[in-house]
Amino acid sequence: MMDHDTGYKLLFSHPRMVRDFLEGFVSGDWLRKLDLDSLEKMNGSYVSDDLRSRHDDAVWRVRWGRDRIYLYLLLEFQSTVERFMPVRVHTYTGLLYQDLIRRHELDDNQKLPSVLPVVLYNGESRWRAPIHVRNLIQPGPAEFLGLQPEQAFLLLDQGAFDLDQLHQCATWSPLCSVWSIIAPLPRCPRFLTI
Repeated sequence: MMDHDTGYKLLFSHPRMVRDFLEGFVSGDWLRKLDLDSLEKMNGSYVSDDLRSRHDDAVWRVRWGRDRIYLYLLLEFQSTVERFMPVRVHTYTGLLYQDLIRRHELDDNQKLPSVLPVVLYNGESRWRAPIHVRNLIQPGPAEFLGLQPEQAFLLLDQGAFDLDQLHQCATWSPLCSVWSIIAPLPRCPRFLTI
């Protein structure tokens, strides 16, 4: 039998599922400028400067207006909450940037692309850990404040969704249909807003 991690990696390897995820679970005015037909799966394997290999679960690129942004989907499925997940997401985002620089995908005038980091969590308990790196850093002198890392992620806590609502959205979204079968954890819905 396929485990949840493998199942979700398979689901999010298809543009239609990523599209359904964005249309069904993320909200915000910025979505109107997305060209969802331009979704392109990117390489999620990187080698750091110290030659250590890292692998992300799913990295997608999509056109936003005239620009491209990266949808960084970190598919970590675990039964316990990961306190230092913001640090992991920060590291993976940095590795994505290093990879773009190393492959010369940016010319001298281009800035690094915006990244939307998303963590899909399917543990039994609700997520209670920080989603911002800054909440993991102890306070220091005021002069240090602007010098600390800033990274957060959008959290999609599966158990926070009401199974009935997933069944209703399954009429228009294959993702909801599959999700309601794989993850029937009754809770109140919590859609993500940016």
